[in-house]
Amino acid sequence: MISIIDYGLGNIRAFSNMYKRMNLDATPVSSVVELRKATKIILPGVGAFDHAMELLEASGMRETLDELVLEKKIPVVGVCVGMQILAENSEEGSRPGLGWIKGTVRHFRSEPRANGLPLPHMGWNDVRPLVAEGLFDGLGEDARFYFLHSFYFDCAREEDAAARASYGVDFVCSVTSGNIHGVQFHPEKSHHYGARLLKNFADL
Repeated sequence: MISIIDYGLGNIRAFSNMYKRMNLDATPVSSVVELRKATKIILPGVGAFDHAMELLEASGMRETLDELVLEKKIPVVGVCVGMQILAENSEEGSRPGLGWIKGTVRHFRSEPRANGLPLPHMGWNDVRPLVAEGLFDGLGEDARFYFLHSFYFDCAREEDAAARASYGVDFVCSVTSGNIHGVQFHPEKSHHYGARLLKNFADL
């Protein structure tokens, strides 16, 4: 079962509706009992890094998520802030992230080449996959996705970068490390490109 973590952030219904159109089961979960049935996990998120971590901790699902993802190797994809909290920390706040993928979330203003650009980075943008399989199977360099963010994931290890985009500066917009994946953009708002990526995740 594809389980969508419902901890108070993210467009849960949009993910459910997109999978419903594919005739695939994707169910919101908000308790440990429900979460333990997961065979795939979607970790959505919007808003601020610290707030997301606070809500996730308060949900009571944090320890079970660590167990399922790190020990049982259940595939997971973080979306938008759900991707950012995969990191160790963020310039946006003071709380530690999940630390599942080594790196720091940085503000575009920390990059001089992005100074003066409107923030948040909002709208459609080209995505350049660095790997031709996994989430990006069948998605070439013409793939476009919808973004809404002011921070980006600065990977500690280049091999964890799965795709890049440009907004004043070239930045990582997708990460992959084993069973752990993340996308900065919103596949649930990205029409057929997003549907293909979510189907690829279901097929992992």
